Amino acid sequence: MTEQAWHEELRAKGYRVTPQRQLVLEAVKDLEHATPEEICAKVRETARGVNISTVYRTLELLEELGMVNHTHLSHGAPTYHLAAHADHVHLVCRGCGEVSEVRPALADGLVKGLDDELGFAADVHHLTIFGLCAKCR
Repeated sequence: MTEQAWHEELRAKGYRVTPQRQLVLEAVKDLEHATPEEICAKVRETARGVNISTVYRTLELLEELGMVNHTHLSHGAPTYHLAAHADHVHLVCRGCGEVSEVRPALADGLVKGLDDELGFAADVHHLTIFGLCAKCR
């Protein structure tokens, strides 16, 4: 999604394009998978006065608007990425910490099994699978 598309989407939903919103979106795009603290550090490279509570509020709004998504890649803070790039499942190596992405279709058997046996509709866009990567095995 381009900067112009972000502006149009915010305005179409009745929100102003503030410098903080623009900087947070740019940081999420640049960092790809980042915690609010990492996003705040990136934003502060340009705007030193932005505090962590502003970043959290902005991320919350952007998620409500469907512009960013979060997932949990560890026991710590959530990790954010652009919603336009959310069509993947995360694999996290417990050995080296590497995070990789795979297409959601690889989880089709699990999703179908959950639906067939439990009537549960899984959201694989928030799915994170922990294990060992090929190098650490």
